[in-house]
Amino acid sequence: MDTQASNVSHRTADAQESARANRLWWDLNAQDYYAEHGTTLGDADLLWCPEGLREEQAQLLGAVRGLDVLEVGCGAAQGGRWLVTQGARVTGFDVSFGQLAMGRELDRRTGVAVTTVQADAQLLPFRDEAFDLVVSAFGAIPFVSDSAGTMREIARVLRPGGRLVFSTTHPVRWVFPDDPGPAGLTVRQSYFDRTPYVEQNSAGQAVYVEHHRTLGDRLRELRQAGLVLDDLVEPEWPAGRTEEWGQWSPLRGALLPGTAIFLAHLETAPGAVV
Repeated sequence: MDTQASNVSHRTADAQESARANRLWWDLNAQDYYAEHGTTLGDADLLWCPEGLREEQAQLLGAVRGLDVLEVGCGAAQGGRWLVTQGARVTGFDVSFGQLAMGRELDRRTGVAVTTVQADAQLLPFRDEAFDLVVSAFGAIPFVSDSAGTMREIARVLRPGGRLVFSTTHPVRWVFPDDPGPAGLTVRQSYFDRTPYVEQNSAGQAVYVEHHRTLGDRLRELRQAGLVLDDLVEPEWPAGRTEEWGQWSPLRGALLPGTAIFLAHLETAPGAVV
């Protein structure tokens, strides 16, 4: 199969097509991605975003020792590995076997192992009320067609009072092209256009998909799942940071938020009227 993207479009992409495309993309690119970003990510570190915000400094999760933690879209489980070093009991999952295989290599390299499974974030293979904390650093949530369903699944596996912390591309970035330079500062499309971003191969098959949600969409999805927003963190680009990462750059970071980090908790049983 030709897996190289030959064109980019905004078109519909359902749950099955999105999961298939992104599984294949990450299977093929897991090693190259690690080669490019592994030094920044660390092998056992929880990096929230390209702005360089790390959990060790941010303390968004608080004390995790003794907690049952699920990492959504764990990739090679760098974040989960750091959580293990802090005393948490961690399970991670990712749609990509290639990413999980890279994680096994990092387990051996670091001597810190994370329990991982291959799964789709829209249908979690875990029992109800299994976790105290769900964490995701740019994992799965921007890539799934049914992000509202993913929020319901997260609420289902959380214990009452359990917390969710996840980072994703800031919704305002949707209106700008994926360009770290001056061209990336010109609005090209509507913030309210939720049509997925799709990279296709020469046969018209999706090989990479991202889904856009507005800030309001994210808040409603949380609330409808029984999750209550506690905070929304928009990391600023730090002085002296020169690294470019995809569309993230010092130029854009000085003017526009690039990442949104949502902190929420499960106030009541999933599905309850609040």
